Amino acid sequence: MGVYSKIAAVRDRVSRATVRPRRRRGHPPGSNVSHGGRAIESKQSGAFDVQAFLDSAGVARKIVEHRRSETIFAQGEPCESVLYIQKGGVKLSVLSKTGREAVVAMLGPGDFFGEGCLAGQSVRMGSATAITSSTILAIEKDQMVDLLHKQHELSDRFIAHMLARNVRIEADLVDQLFNSSEKRLARTILLLARYGEQDKPQKAVPKISQATLAEMVGTTRSRVNFFMNKFKRLGFIEYNDGLSVHNSLLTVVLHE
Repeated sequence: MGVYSKIAAVRDRVSRATVRPRRRRGHPPGSNVSHGGRAIESKQSGAFDVQAFLDSAGVARKIVEHRRSETIFAQGEPCESVLYIQKGGVKLSVLSKTGREAVVAMLGPGDFFGEGCLAGQSVRMGSATAITSSTILAIEKDQMVDLLHKQHELSDRFIAHMLARNVRIEADLVDQLFNSSEKRLARTILLLARYGEQDKPQKAVPKISQATLAEMVGTTRSRVNFFMNKFKRLGFIEYNDGLSVHNSLLTVVLHE
């Protein structure tokens, strides 16, 4: 079994490890319900049911709308809350002392970020920027700790998120050490399309520049442009009011 097959197998196991509560009678699949002050997951999406969470009593939270390219938090700012993406997309990056930026993650709806405050971080170790119009839910550190103890559905969702993030970091390291820039780019695009999380054969990728892709992959913009044109020629991707990704792009990643 190849490296990426093993990674995919681990990802599937992590996905199956997410605990989803049983649907209660009287509520159709996909309905948003709240029981005993606890937030319930959506049956269809498997994600934390934000609306039920907002409806629960006594929860200190703040919802902020961010425009594309707007900074959500900057490196070095106080780290006092955990954030959750209701809508849109977020880029996490780190800036070196010499001014060089490294993109460390691209997140989408249903993802948490800024969780470093739970591990004792007093300041943000990197920056978060909206890559499209985004709706972000902020939960204060103390409130989040309390919720993780009391809200089992939220706790399950958060633990699954952290496990998946850990697997992703390990896979990124393997990718940088052993794979060509072409494979790294193909994998990055598939991750941006949230491959494996949806059943649609074509997936739309949030608008992202080739320069940003080059930062994520660790290569030059000219190389990214060359491979993107190659992927388009082979029918792996399409440009129709944005970037659409076909599952066939996976063959580039799996090719030994």
